[in-house]
Amino acid sequence: MVSPEYISQLVLSVLAALIALSVHEYSHALAAYKLGDPTARNLGRLTVNPIKHLDPFGTLCMVFFHFGWARPVPINPRYFKKPRRDFAITALAGPLSNITLGFICALLYVLAVNFFNYSDNVFLNNLAINTALFIFIFHIINVGLGVFNLLPIPPFDGSRILNLILPRKIYFGIMKYEHYIYWGVIIWLFFGANVYQMLMSFSFISSSALLSGIVRIFALSDIISNAISGLSVLMIKAWALLLGLEI
Repeated sequence: MVSPEYISQLVLSVLAALIALSVHEYSHALAAYKLGDPTARNLGRLTVNPIKHLDPFGTLCMVFFHFGWARPVPINPRYFKKPRRDFAITALAGPLSNITLGFICALLYVLAVNFFNYSDNVFLNNLAINTALFIFIFHIINVGLGVFNLLPIPPFDGSRILNLILPRKIYFGIMKYEHYIYWGVIIWLFFGANVYQMLMSFSFISSSALLSGIVRIFALSDIISNAISGLSVLMIKAWALLLGLEI
């Protein structure tokens, strides 16, 4: 039987994911519009309405794994004055908005833990607990969305930075296959950890620090989860230390 606590956490996770994904895509659209590209605005994507942005599969990943994606905002670099630079800025706007929200929510979580009044009144007590829980879930989902989308792998936002680094011929040669790379990453996320465990069952790999480190790359979901957890802990502890509060 599903517990009320699990249902409550699931509802809060769905709400947090909808808001975080909407802010992410809105930030892309706003940055593009400010840099001269009206494409997203003309297609109704310059909005925080989640219905305009959601990718069902990506949203489910956000709810259950705390990293995922939304439907990409259409960008036309021809409108930009400096296409390579402005395209990179537009791409970074999404994940950086989530990292910023995650940082703000880390502060709110520290304050909630220290100052919320958990009274004997059942309603007020549940309200305080669920508010603190939502703040933490919203924090971790925003951090997850930001970290995941900074991966320098097509079609995620971090890959757009490669346009500033790689020669154009090589960059566009890679981007031709972004749809296939996308599905490769999905398979990597869901099955890579199993491949890693299988490879580590061979003694000649598990006994070698070098080989163990190399095959570790298969466990992409674990690597991302550890990065998200590490950044989350860093944010929360930084605010607690700065304010001199317990956590």
